[in-house]
Amino acid sequence: MIISFWVVVETRRATSLQQPKGKYHTVRIRTKLICTKEDICVLLQMKNQNIMTEQKLHTILSNALTLPAETEIVEFKEAKDNFHFDKIGKYFSALSNEANLKDKSCAWLIFGVNNKHRIVGSRYRTSRKDLDNLKKEIADKTTHNISFTEIYELYTPDGRVVMFQIPAAPQGIPIAFEGFYFGRLNESLVALNIEKIERIRNQSVDRDWSRKIVPDATFDDLDKEAILKARIEYKKKHPALIDDVDTWDDVTFLNKAKVTLGGKITNTAILLLGTDEASSLISPAIAQITWALKEEPSDYEHFHTPFILTVEKVLACIRNLKFSYMVDDNSLFPKETTRYDKWVIRELLHNCVAHTDYSKSSRIIVLEYKDRLIFQNAGSFIPDSIEEVIRHNSPQDYFRNPFLANAMVNLNMIETVGNGIQKIFTIQKERLFPMPTYDIANESHTKVTVYGKLLNDNYTYQLFLHPEMAMEDVIALDRVQKKQDISEEALGRLRSLKMVKGRASLLEIIGTDKQKGLSNKDYKQMILKLLVEKGSATREEIEQTLMPFLPHDLPLVKQQKKISNVLVELSSKDKKIKNASKSIKYSVWELAKD
Repeated sequence: MIISFWVVVETRRATSLQQPKGKYHTVRIRTKLICTKEDICVLLQMKNQNIMTEQKLHTILSNALTLPAETEIVEFKEAKDNFHFDKIGKYFSALSNEANLKDKSCAWLIFGVNNKHRIVGSRYRTSRKDLDNLKKEIADKTTHNISFTEIYELYTPDGRVVMFQIPAAPQGIPIAFEGFYFGRLNESLVALNIEKIERIRNQSVDRDWSRKIVPDATFDDLDKEAILKARIEYKKKHPALIDDVDTWDDVTFLNKAKVTLGGKITNTAILLLGTDEASSLISPAIAQITWALKEEPSDYEHFHTPFILTVEKVLACIRNLKFSYMVDDNSLFPKETTRYDKWVIRELLHNCVAHTDYSKSSRIIVLEYKDRLIFQNAGSFIPDSIEEVIRHNSPQDYFRNPFLANAMVNLNMIETVGNGIQKIFTIQKERLFPMPTYDIANESHTKVTVYGKLLNDNYTYQLFLHPEMAMEDVIALDRVQKKQDISEEALGRLRSLKMVKGRASLLEIIGTDKQKGLSNKDYKQMILKLLVEKGSATREEIEQTLMPFLPHDLPLVKQQKKISNVLVELSSKDKKIKNASKSIKYSVWELAKD
């Protein structure tokens, strides 16, 4: 039901920032509301909440003003007109970390109060929009984009007070501002010392589900074949310990591999090495991977523990057919490859195992379509963004299941924690395929799409011609081919590289001009790349590579002459290739040795 009515909103505001007691003026605004019955219920709830919030804020301010001195979780600043942004960021980091250590839900930075705890009023960002913008400005420079819970304005008889509610650092994650950790020493702002940093980080150990002991589990609940596989992979990861591993019994080995704890079976041990029946011991967690074929005829299969063996079974279900780059006249060169790189599939599956939120009682899902794979696991994506992971290429400072992730590194199931995603993107770049798409907007799950086909020939062409392209530019170019937004900074880089054209809202990737063809330099680069990949190439194979990029209105004889001229330049002038055959007509070309 839609309801339309007029309302009068009344609010009291101080006439100026510093005002004698009782000097207020009332503002009344008459406005028309059009809403549903449900909307009215929400508005009434918000009204009640706002009244309570204002009352509570006055109580919090009053209590803070009566403190004998500032504490680790309360900081007063006059900020009569302005306050340096970097200082706010440092205080945010310090107060957030100290609130965590004091086991408080939040801390407060309060503007408009002097060192004597007297309200003096503040003109800091008097526009509400400017205050709200500060949340984003702080989030851009803090760990995991954490920002203020809220920024409140209170108008008191003595002036305007701005109250910044700062959330406590999450368990196990100290909060940094611009990469540096801050803390408090009594009333002083200082660097957060290493003892406090480690105290916060160690909080995650107690909360790590994967580290917990399974009370009723014994070594009989572990699969013998899985343990044997674990030994083989452990040796690959730790070649210096090959001889030692053979002398260890299973209890010693699994303790050394950090799969068990003191000879006791952990949730990690059940996930990686447990028998199918043993998975019930970690209920309500669900240790299951479901593969589903989303094409006709459809199919599906469920896979259970031990996950160290299961992933290969899932991989066997996926139709990883041959794929040729010669899909049309704008292809690069005749080359066959599989639709998906096997290492990439394994790494993504293992990442799902390592980073699933098992408290959500949800299975890992692999959906196979004709031209793409989708991997989905319960739990939000912990890093700030894919771009951040690629840019830093270093381990993150928090993991959902650190014990499990560490065990999987030891058993050679995933890359050194934090480096796997970088390698996945690098492999896709080298294959000239689209980058994986990470859907991380939903807090309940993480979804990754890997493509088994080319989406845009011009994107492939640019990657082929520019193998040195920075990964952040590859990701930006990939977003353009997928019609996704990119930042102004990324757009500026792509324009300077002459890889895109058109308005920001209608970007196109620049490709070959089929009428004009390419420069000799481009043709040479294509030949050299072909020889690097194949080792050698016949004249016919080189023609197949270059023909699609030669001017289309050029007669065949002249096209062949053009190719001959390029080969002569590369061999006689540049001395980068040589004819390994004595025949000119049936030449076989390879790279010249330095």
